[in-house]
Amino acid sequence: MSFRTIEWRDNKVVMIDQTRLPAEEVYNEYDDFKGVAEAIRGMIIRGAPAIGVAAAMGVALGAREIIADTHESFFKQLDNVCDVIGRTRPTAVNLFWAIERMKRVAQSNRHLDIKSIREVLKAEAIRVEEEDLEICRAIGRNGAPVIKEGAAVLTHCNAGGLATAGYGTALGVIRAAHEAGKNIRVFADETRPWLQGARLTAWELMKDGIPVTLISDNMAGWFMKKGEIDCIVVGADRIAANGDTANKIGTYSVAVLANENRIPFYVAAPISTLDLSLDTGDDIPIEERNSQEVTHVQGVQVAPDGVRVRNPAFDVTPARYIAGIITEKGIVRGDYRRELQALVGE
Repeated sequence: MSFRTIEWRDNKVVMIDQTRLPAEEVYNEYDDFKGVAEAIRGMIIRGAPAIGVAAAMGVALGAREIIADTHESFFKQLDNVCDVIGRTRPTAVNLFWAIERMKRVAQSNRHLDIKSIREVLKAEAIRVEEEDLEICRAIGRNGAPVIKEGAAVLTHCNAGGLATAGYGTALGVIRAAHEAGKNIRVFADETRPWLQGARLTAWELMKDGIPVTLISDNMAGWFMKKGEIDCIVVGADRIAANGDTANKIGTYSVAVLANENRIPFYVAAPISTLDLSLDTGDDIPIEERNSQEVTHVQGVQVAPDGVRVRNPAFDVTPARYIAGIITEKGIVRGDYRRELQALVGE
């Protein structure tokens, strides 16, 4: 990988500004947790696993900012830090997973002095990043066999190194297949309204020398019907107990088209993206974002003033359309409710 998505450096959080790609490769530095929270909310960093890493680092930064003479005061203020970060984006479960992990680590080290607790939280945040890299490589290894030699793979949104600490989930599977020497090609949906496929996925793949063709979202069905797509791999922001999967808006449409054209549709995601407390995808909260994201493209207005807008950032793909969920522990197929529970229990 020729770039770093996010890292802890000199007691600051450094992340690539994804809102400025592909035109500029700019890295922002944050030395306070509110800055990290705004970066998550403002899409400077996005993608469920990367949001989780950012959340963990934000909590560690927040702990360093706290001025407290007692443990009671420190932990009260730490709860406030976690609440601020937790209010940034509601759909990606990795955000809440990371916050809860940091809270547990802090509580389990309550016997230490406050300075030591801060250092423990910093070490844990760095560990979350390192683990994510290892997990994504495992997802890639497990998923690479589903991509056959000479295959054309469609992906939607960006589930690559930019959506994780590095390497990627869906793009991790594609990268692993490419690294294995398979002659593969990628079709990238542009992914309106934020154009993550056009701005981010195409940029990543081109940097890695993986052949990529950019198409607009409404072209996917045509290429499937023509027989030019062999399989589809996407990421996930939250997976319910029955396998229903929330991902970037437009994923559901791709899954329905894949089913119609008998093309296997795979989801690649770490186990931290599973939310087995939710029975089905109907229970997943869906973030609605600012209407200007739809009425404007890169700051240019493309719709009439005052037009009514809906802007859900995610949709939910029913499990029946998913050929397999690729995780760091293997691929789950069929009875998702039973198999996902077993996976978590391992």
